[in-house]
Amino acid sequence: MKIKRIEHVGVMVRNLEASRRLWEDCLGIPLSGVEHTPGRPYRLALYPIGESMVELLAGIEPDSTFARMCDEGKAGINHICFEVENIDEALEELKAKGMPLIDQVPRRGHAGCRIAYLDPAGTEGCLIELAEMPAESRRHET
Repeated sequence: MKIKRIEHVGVMVRNLEASRRLWEDCLGIPLSGVEHTPGRPYRLALYPIGESMVELLAGIEPDSTFARMCDEGKAGINHICFEVENIDEALEELKAKGMPLIDQVPRRGHAGCRIAYLDPAGTEGCLIELAEMPAESRRHET
């Protein structure tokens, strides 16, 4: 498996608009975009920083899982995402090594990438996401 870079760090927030003021107005980081995938219970805001991003995640409904997790003190850093060269090969390799997976097969993530999560039971409690970027958005390698 080839890990290319940290693609993003996911940060769970209660209120996306209030959090945007912090990231944009206070920290001065320009917003790349806000996304909502139909059928998903959250919206996200993306902030590019160098070769990586910060991804803010907020539930759409006040009683959503995301809001409940924030109420339970679980707001803040939620996961780390690594860009991999080939997600199918990465998942096969991890399965062969006995790594428990949340996603046995990739699903669609932000910006059309293919994603899969590793089970925190096998990563000492750290939620790790793998992402394979769409061919048209891949950066040129030197």
